[in-house]
Amino acid sequence: MIKNILPALVLGLSAIASAAILLAPVHAEDQKPKQVHVRGSIVDYSGSALKVKTREGETVDVTLADGWKLASVAKAVVTDIKPGDFVGIASLPSAGGGDGALEVLIFPPAMKGAGEGSYGWDLKPNSSMTNATVADAVKDVDGRTVTVSYHGKEKKIAIPDGTPVVTIAPATKDDLVPGAVVFIPAEKAASGALAHQVLVGKNGVVPPM
Repeated sequence: MIKNILPALVLGLSAIASAAILLAPVHAEDQKPKQVHVRGSIVDYSGSALKVKTREGETVDVTLADGWKLASVAKAVVTDIKPGDFVGIASLPSAGGGDGALEVLIFPPAMKGAGEGSYGWDLKPNSSMTNATVADAVKDVDGRTVTVSYHGKEKKIAIPDGTPVVTIAPATKDDLVPGAVVFIPAEKAASGALAHQVLVGKNGVVPPM
């Protein structure tokens, strides 16, 4: 089942290619067509179409491409993060220096290296996404600080207590019910948005990215 959901988040894995990528950088030369992130709750799902009320309050139509992939997220905890794990961390610069995490995704081992790097992200203004390998995880007074490495660089990110931590889990189309929270990386199209994958919340856990 894991192999069926891997394409939803993989960058540069030739064995499991996907037409659009979660948690991966979008460079200027790649913006053909423009990439958009749809975050919100499902209004309606039928066949190859999703109607989503976004977090901004707008209702958008999402067309699901042929062969689109579906996955969900499962709850994890910060103590699950171990040296050697590959993680995706959305963060914001901290007033005292360094970065503070907004959310953490622990990738399955088979996806180690997916989208490796640190780049701008649109979860909040000035936020970034870092996909990297955990070098160490140290307990602090207010949470945990991890040192992550990517492309020969290192970055320290504080993970305050209460920060959402998730991992990838299976999902079915039965999970696409009104009110379910989704995160959809999509292509901007004349008809609205065209998606090759959907990440849906279930069992009370929502996609935090």
